[in-house]
Amino acid sequence: MRSLLLVLLVILLAGCLQQSTPLPLEPSATPQPTATPTGTVVWFPPTDTPTPFPTLVISPTLEIQPPSGGDVIFTDDFHDPSQWLLGQTETTSIALGNNVLTLALDQPGAYLYTLRDNPTLTDFYLEVTASPSLCRDGDEYGLLLRVSPTLDFYRFSLFCDGSVRLDKYYNGRASSPMPKTLSGSVPPGAPSSSRLAVWAKGKEMHFYINGEYQFDLKDPTLLQGNLGFFIRSAGDNAVTISFSDLIVRKAISQ
Repeated sequence: MRSLLLVLLVILLAGCLQQSTPLPLEPSATPQPTATPTGTVVWFPPTDTPTPFPTLVISPTLEIQPPSGGDVIFTDDFHDPSQWLLGQTETTSIALGNNVLTLALDQPGAYLYTLRDNPTLTDFYLEVTASPSLCRDGDEYGLLLRVSPTLDFYRFSLFCDGSVRLDKYYNGRASSPMPKTLSGSVPPGAPSSSRLAVWAKGKEMHFYINGEYQFDLKDPTLLQGNLGFFIRSAGDNAVTISFSDLIVRKAISQ
């Protein structure tokens, strides 16, 4: 049942990025597993055709410090394989090691993700470090937020050219609340490292990179869900991103 839901999530992710041109039900290439993977690894070739979203509040010149958060809900030093979808093929890998969760792929236009089993998050303040070791230009990585049992979600993306974006998929409709925009907070290229933070309370979400405010979202439709990470290759180069030092706290009023 879990594998079926993950395959459905990939199909929905494809719809999130392109609605005008139907995508095939099968990926653009079929991976050949090396030995027996510990999870199902899937991908598709995304494109950038988001639809407008009216409820985003963007304040690029506003100085807003990230909140400290309340009591700790959980921390993750990425040593427990039971919490994450892991797997390996000839061209992809999702693995734990040295207190990091590393996603790697070596296939043009490939997309790779993993989800955490629990807990389901409602109001929270999340911080995690993302460290690209191989990436360039339009390669993409980041967070999947409030992934619901019905496979709705937000996606907070950083690009290796120094850009940022926010996507949403809800009730079969895709939108891009924050279109791809250059951000001085995102170090371009690799090796590099960024501390991502998200404050979410009710319908309001604030997004930060390296302690710097990026944008707000006020949206009452997705109020809880699970957490995940993803990477995407925009070209024919390999992409490797590691995630570390995950901490999730209770959201306190700002």
